[in-house]
Amino acid sequence: MGLRAEDVTVIVPTRNEQRNAGAFLASLPPGVPLIVVDASDDDTANLISSIRPLHTRVIRSRTNVTAARQTGAEAAQTPWLLFTDADVLFSLAYFNLLERVDASDPQLGLIYGVKHASDRYLGYHRWFARGQRLFATLGIPAATGSNLLISRRAFRAVGGFDLRLTCNEDSEIAWRVRRAGFETRFARDLIVYARDHRRLERSVTAKVLHSSMRCALLYFNLMPSRWRSRDWGYWRMRQQ
Repeated sequence: MGLRAEDVTVIVPTRNEQRNAGAFLASLPPGVPLIVVDASDDDTANLISSIRPLHTRVIRSRTNVTAARQTGAEAAQTPWLLFTDADVLFSLAYFNLLERVDASDPQLGLIYGVKHASDRYLGYHRWFARGQRLFATLGIPAATGSNLLISRRAFRAVGGFDLRLTCNEDSEIAWRVRRAGFETRFARDLIVYARDHRRLERSVTAKVLHSSMRCALLYFNLMPSRWRSRDWGYWRMRQQ
């Protein structure tokens, strides 16, 4: 049996996303449950509530992205959790394709798709998707928090996100789901489109090196605990 709209809750952390919220909501089917965990200084929360008053819950919480994702997951009631970001668009076929996913196997714990660019940096996102496909063949899920489905069963089994992390929490939980014995599946037809390129605009090289180094240390469990809460400039690169 495929994943129906009522089986999936979309969970999105927001912080000052007024310019992105409208387009994001327009790409989301009206019947899909949505939980927004908002830490904005602007009118993002009110804008979302006014555009999408039905099937939407806005939780105001002045916290980081990892804790926001965890808060949203704990508030959701559906058997599947779809983590994403407000600066993306779902492809037109996204939720129709979910209905074709056979979710009857209780060991299916995680499904992750790709993120393409809607305008610029097409090459970067194309190579990132190729990397995801390569790592999937090696049995290593290379998930992005913009396009990440986790079953409630698997989420609870691994204890949710590592709240010490302020970034790379998406990759890290995917590895724990896999190591816990759940099936992880790369679905390259499940596509979201990036609309915000602030980190890439600052430096593609810095972004690649930052993600690669942190993910390697996390995957091989070489990152000291005291480093996990440090973002190594991630948010500075994203917000400027």
